[in-house]
Amino acid sequence: MLPRKYLFPHVIEMNYQACRRLGVNVYLIDGGSEWLLIDVGYLDTVGEIIDIIRKMDFNLSACKMLIATHADADHIQGIARARELLKTKVAAHPLTVGPLETGDEIMTYATIKAQEFSIPMPPCKVDLVLNEGDTIRVGELKLKVWHTPGHTAGQLAFKMGNLLFCGDNIYKDSCVGVIDAHHGSNLPDFIKSLSRIIKDDAEFLLPSHGPVFRRDNRILQKAIDRLTQYQYMADFGTCAIAWPLLDEWEKEVSAGRMPNFNK
Repeated sequence: MLPRKYLFPHVIEMNYQACRRLGVNVYLIDGGSEWLLIDVGYLDTVGEIIDIIRKMDFNLSACKMLIATHADADHIQGIARARELLKTKVAAHPLTVGPLETGDEIMTYATIKAQEFSIPMPPCKVDLVLNEGDTIRVGELKLKVWHTPGHTAGQLAFKMGNLLFCGDNIYKDSCVGVIDAHHGSNLPDFIKSLSRIIKDDAEFLLPSHGPVFRRDNRILQKAIDRLTQYQYMADFGTCAIAWPLLDEWEKEVSAGRMPNFNK
């Protein structure tokens, strides 16, 4: 039997368990009589992840569900295969169902033509939808479902005791999940989701990428302040809600004022 490396009581993170980077963070929630996975990662690591779970002496038939935090390929490319191998259910937010069940290569970032990047995106049936306020019961444990849009429309987070599985909302370095119009990102929603996290009492944040960390509101506030600025920057295209420079220029043009280069 492979010794289980619990990050917190009832929580195993598979990269830590494997002692190497497998990709996205994959959390195994051990409820005793049953267990679940939050995200599964890439297709080429699914077999290894399941093999490690088996070697830790978990009963594979006791897998209650596979949760997709959102429909990015790095999080869920392997979820259809995992669903098949584990003979279990896949759960996701209603706004994640479309890209997941169709295998939408653009929405899932499986294909980025401008960078000549393309990986298969096997479609996967979603068996259970998770909405804001739902409770997931796994054995003796309860996870509260948070809908935290911004990075994607269907981004989910999960509260369990003093832990918050925060997905791609925030990382330890104050970075956040990719902001991209093609991806369905929404800056005002992102700020609301981060503001919700900063007001919560979770002691530890467990993100989808990088190290788990003790919550520090300075990290969250730095991201909120940055994204608030992004709302008014042309750098973010249609994700920005306004471009003050263009508004000022339009007023000058409409008033017939020519530029004064001597100022």
